[in-house]
Amino acid sequence: MPILYHAADSKEYLVNLRRLFALRWAMLALMALTVLIAPGLLDLVLPQPAMLAILAVAAVLNALGHRHAGRQQSATAHELFSQLLLDICTLSALLFFSGGATNPLVSLLLPPVAIAALGLPRHLVTLVGGAAILAYSLLMLFYLPLPITDVSRATQLHLIGMWLTFTVSAILIGWIILRMSQLIRDRDAELAEAREQALRDERVTAMGTLAAGAAHELGTPLATMSLIVGELAGFRQLPEAVREDLALLRQQIAACKEIVGGLARRADAARNDTPEQQACDRWLDRLRQKWHALRPQTSSKLVVGSAGPAPQIAIDPRLEQALLNLFNNAANACPQTLEITLNWDRQNLSIAIRDRGPGFPPAVLALGGRQELPAHEGGSGVGLMLTATAIGQLGGRLELSNPDDGGALARIVLPIAENP
Repeated sequence: MPILYHAADSKEYLVNLRRLFALRWAMLALMALTVLIAPGLLDLVLPQPAMLAILAVAAVLNALGHRHAGRQQSATAHELFSQLLLDICTLSALLFFSGGATNPLVSLLLPPVAIAALGLPRHLVTLVGGAAILAYSLLMLFYLPLPITDVSRATQLHLIGMWLTFTVSAILIGWIILRMSQLIRDRDAELAEAREQALRDERVTAMGTLAAGAAHELGTPLATMSLIVGELAGFRQLPEAVREDLALLRQQIAACKEIVGGLARRADAARNDTPEQQACDRWLDRLRQKWHALRPQTSSKLVVGSAGPAPQIAIDPRLEQALLNLFNNAANACPQTLEITLNWDRQNLSIAIRDRGPGFPPAVLALGGRQELPAHEGGSGVGLMLTATAIGQLGGRLELSNPDDGGALARIVLPIAENP
């Protein structure tokens, strides 16, 4: 009998059901081997044709059920319950032809009850337990006795059967405890990860609220600076170099106003059930040009590594901001031209940002954006954490590495179908 763990939903029931079918093949084979060799080995008379016929019927039912479960996407508790009842019926039929309740292997009716207690709701566990008790009770009244006339030999065979039952029970109990312990450790790890993710999301949300408030307050000083720059540009006696600086300053102020004004548009887009779609190569190139407007002293090249038409991508502000963070980090690390590579396949979209700087420090590679780094010169240490959180919310992942030939590589991998 296979050991099952507590099923929390239909997918876990399906996993348990498939495990039951797979491991039942081993049990049926072991039972068939026992029926075939026990008479000659133990000098017993068993109704082999009847017992082998029972095992054959069980094998056919198991094959049909296993094939059906392989095509299913989910399962119910009642399907698992019915299979455990089939195990009890099969074992009871075999015991009927081999001594009934006098056979020490009758205790093997207990494992299905233990399995049900681990994997089924309370009312179904009660039914499985009741079925096992009923089968045991009937086997005390109705069975074919084993023809053993030698009392001492009967006692020896009974002791051997008790030893076998104890061995099987010890293995099952140990396996149950191991499975349950592993399940508890896995659940604890999942809960810890969920709590950590919730804390990260809470901190990111708080940062977003502060950023939105700051952006709202920046509208007035930006308008004032724009007005002053316009007035300064009106003085004809200004040198040409100063006019060029004023033009650059006006461009930067316009970019800042565009960022502040875009917050409201992004909030509307986030509430929209059908966000705007765009080909990923055009979208990435547009975002790259927008970044160059904010940092005109930088340079980059976009390489599209996949052939064929680019897949559509939902324009999401979180993804754009995450990429801008990576662009800025790479530009801060190295003034040379950044290499931005876009690839896709049928499932995933990959965007890699490569710089030729000193590479990621070991602390950054170890944390991988799971939490903020200490504040450092030129940054607050939260950029990678915000980026990793945003990518995780979109169903993707952020991969950081230092290539062997130098520099740093940050790669975003997103599922195309699930990308909002």
